[in-house]
Amino acid sequence: MRRLFIGMLALGGLGAVVGGIGFIAFTTQIAGHEPARVKPADAIVVLTGGPSRIVDAVSLLNEGLGQRLLITGVNKSISSEEMRRALPDGERLMDCCIDLGHKALNTRGNALEAAEWTRERRFRSLVVVTSSWHMPRAMMELSRALPDVELVAYPVVTSRTEPENWWSDTGTLKLLVKEYLKYIMATVKIRPAKAVAGPQAETAPSAGGSSAPH
Repeated sequence: MRRLFIGMLALGGLGAVVGGIGFIAFTTQIAGHEPARVKPADAIVVLTGGPSRIVDAVSLLNEGLGQRLLITGVNKSISSEEMRRALPDGERLMDCCIDLGHKALNTRGNALEAAEWTRERRFRSLVVVTSSWHMPRAMMELSRALPDVELVAYPVVTSRTEPENWWSDTGTLKLLVKEYLKYIMATVKIRPAKAVAGPQAETAPSAGGSSAPH
């Protein structure tokens, strides 16, 4: 029993070390600053989850870094008229250049919804806008759903998620640990929750044409 107990402690310690190393490696993928320059693309996709994301995505659209913008994961209770009033220059942009996606329920759903939208419009490149800590998982899911589309990351960085603040803020550290666990689950394709609303199948469209990816 003593040997078993010592063995279990050793395995637990090894697991903690491996997990810690993996977490540190994960944090190196998180951008510490927003890019000074962004490569133009056919379109822009922003994943909902923070107001700064949408504001930055609309700014990129206004700068001509994409022809059109998809806001994916919009709550079903939010209408186009509400977004029109809330967005900077929303009156003009909602009429010409912005689409709202209401199907996505999580990051996997964002990728599937973006894939359907991208295929329908035959875009070949996308600027992806989301929080810096969320970008690694978002890019992983999007690259799986759109393997033939070029993805340009635009990570949104707030003062809370700047590298020098991670270790001193307990809330941010918990957020990053939680995101790291989700990243691991996404890596091995563990899907504990439904990705999109509705009865559609959760599969990405083929490269040969447009089809509903859900």
